[in-house]
Amino acid sequence: MKKIKIGLVGTGTVAQTYAQVFQSSHLCSLVAVADIREDVAKSFAEPFSAKVFTSYEKLAESGLVDAVIVATPPSTHFPVAKAFMERQIHVLCEKPLCLSRAEALQMISLASEKKIVFTMASKFRYASDVIKAKSIISSGALGEIIQFENYFTCSVDMSKRWNSDKKISGGGVLIDNGTHSVDIIRYILGEIEEVIAVETGKVHDLEVEENVRLLAKTRCGVVAVVDLAWGVDKKIPDFIRIYGTNGVLCVGWRESKYRTYSSSNWVIFGKGYDKLKAFRAKVENFCKAILGKEKLLIDVEDALASVEVIEAAYNSLRQNLWQKVRPFSVAR
Repeated sequence: MKKIKIGLVGTGTVAQTYAQVFQSSHLCSLVAVADIREDVAKSFAEPFSAKVFTSYEKLAESGLVDAVIVATPPSTHFPVAKAFMERQIHVLCEKPLCLSRAEALQMISLASEKKIVFTMASKFRYASDVIKAKSIISSGALGEIIQFENYFTCSVDMSKRWNSDKKISGGGVLIDNGTHSVDIIRYILGEIEEVIAVETGKVHDLEVEENVRLLAKTRCGVVAVVDLAWGVDKKIPDFIRIYGTNGVLCVGWRESKYRTYSSSNWVIFGKGYDKLKAFRAKVENFCKAILGKEKLLIDVEDALASVEVIEAAYNSLRQNLWQKVRPFSVAR
């Protein structure tokens, strides 16, 4: 089978995991790399004998690729993705999708017009333990879901990274890690209708929020509680905990398990979060969607909703009020 020719824009930290996927993929090959840092791009491209470009525009115009992965900082996602879409090149864009609902709608509209595959890369939806957790919950093993908790907490100094520059990142920990949280909640519980976000103090005195607690009301009636932190490491072994009327389920970094209240024994259903495996799964899903063999696990409605919920959360953060999430709609 002929491999899909992929270009990669941006060779920063996240690109290193994509590189490991390309090394063993039977569906795609990395044929081109674009980064304004030519020396870094050359080093990244060398093991793949990939062509190097110092601008995404030149890569888009080259005609070398069938698809592209956008792995640049968030403020650039919209213009970079747009340049490739206009040339009918399929796009896998790293999260957060973009910095505003208006940009998201333009990206989705252009993808539809050009009839290309377009998706957002949110790795946890591709994590096998998260997928298994959703299946267990759907089976009714935990009974009716009462509470949902999500933790992404660590102690890390972001002061020298673009993540703390609002013009580049769009915000702090809320848009960065919170985008993952929103996608996980929607994947497991369904649509989010209302949110409130509260900043819970600073450690590194960044211009953006460092520590946030987010509450999200879902259409099914469950309130999800999310802890996001760059300044506090809670050292919690699980990043998801779900409590039902009949049991509890934990998705952990090293082990995932559930237990019914009628039993004292935990059932182990996973070995925890495998980053490389999750990245491989999202690239393969993207490729198979291009080949017409699979549906996207994250479609344009999911991508748009992630932007809308985060936008509502920032409105809440500024006003300290519950904010209704604007109902998403995608013109077909």
